[in-house]
Amino acid sequence: MSAIEIGKELVKLCQQGKNQEAIDKLYSPNIVSVEAAAMPNIGQTQKGIEAIKGKNTWWMENHEVHGGEVKGPYPNGDQFIAHFTYDVTPKHTGKRMTMDEMGLYTVENGKITKEQFFYSMGECS
Repeated sequence: MSAIEIGKELVKLCQQGKNQEAIDKLYSPNIVSVEAAAMPNIGQTQKGIEAIKGKNTWWMENHEVHGGEVKGPYPNGDQFIAHFTYDVTPKHTGKRMTMDEMGLYTVENGKITKEQFFYSMGECS
């Protein structure tokens, strides 16, 4: 699959709430994931498919998701961007907020080999 095909599939699966399926189907076993900031007990960079699955599980367990939207992909060669907007309540604060995030994905040999996130946290409501 090309980067644009993988991007379309990733966006489609995420729109359906099938993030774990997207990881299983589209990610390289040697994936590298870089967050904009370190996450509690996880850090900023994770390497390998099991670490990515663990990060995804941690995020879902620690946030109440009220809604969201995924747009894209926006391709450029072997990379694409997906735009995520989530209405969430972090369980540790209990304060509802809007999370606006861009993911930059790199594709090699038909699999996502790197994801890098850029985000802004909105006002808590």
